[in-house]
Amino acid sequence: MEPLQINSGEDYVKVNISNSKNDSIALDLKFAKSLTVGQLKCKLEIITGGNAATMQLELYNGDRLVTKLQDDAILVGALPIETGMRIHVIDNFNWIVDVEKFELTDEQYETKQDTVRNFLKKNRMGKYNEEEARQKEEKLQKQKQLEQERAELCHIGGRCQVTVPGNPVRRGTVRYNGQIEGKKGIFIGVEYDEPLGKNNGSVDGKCYFSCAPNYGGFVPPTAVEVGDFPPEDTGLEEDEI
Repeated sequence: MEPLQINSGEDYVKVNISNSKNDSIALDLKFAKSLTVGQLKCKLEIITGGNAATMQLELYNGDRLVTKLQDDAILVGALPIETGMRIHVIDNFNWIVDVEKFELTDEQYETKQDTVRNFLKKNRMGKYNEEEARQKEEKLQKQKQLEQERAELCHIGGRCQVTVPGNPVRRGTVRYNGQIEGKKGIFIGVEYDEPLGKNNGSVDGKCYFSCAPNYGGFVPPTAVEVGDFPPEDTGLEEDEI
């Protein structure tokens, strides 16, 4: 029999792992395509708490079953597996003995090293990625604080310059400062000097200020700089035909 060939592409694949015993555990796992299915099962033991000898693996693409990983000797790379797919672990291991159930207290479980909880903590995965969550929260709070500080500078009637990525720098006058119904955060309503806006001061039929069509726009406070910004000279005479 000819040896199985590993599918072309990257040497590693990243898939989502789901578990029939605990629907709340769903992790992303990266592993080498050179592993056999049997070796992969051994690695999944510590993550799922299952037993490699009795577990069954199924490969899914979304909700569609691609194949069942039934041959422990086959290489993962020989399977039709791609990054983004999901491996579902079915654990058929059951103890059927008449003994008193053994349970650990939460404090005892916390001291053990070979547990799913300890694995997640060490690898900063799932809900235990506290540092990343803390950094995201700090970034969000700093962004909110910056928006509040910039919004306080945007006085109604003040001249301003608006800079939004992907758009030309525009000048105009602050006409609104506050919230917009159905949207989060603070918005600054600007009446532009030229028809470079998207509305007439209204959003979804609600008027926040009035101006000519296409002269109005609403942008975040961080996009607005208030100061001495007189209307730019276009070089065109008003009576030019």
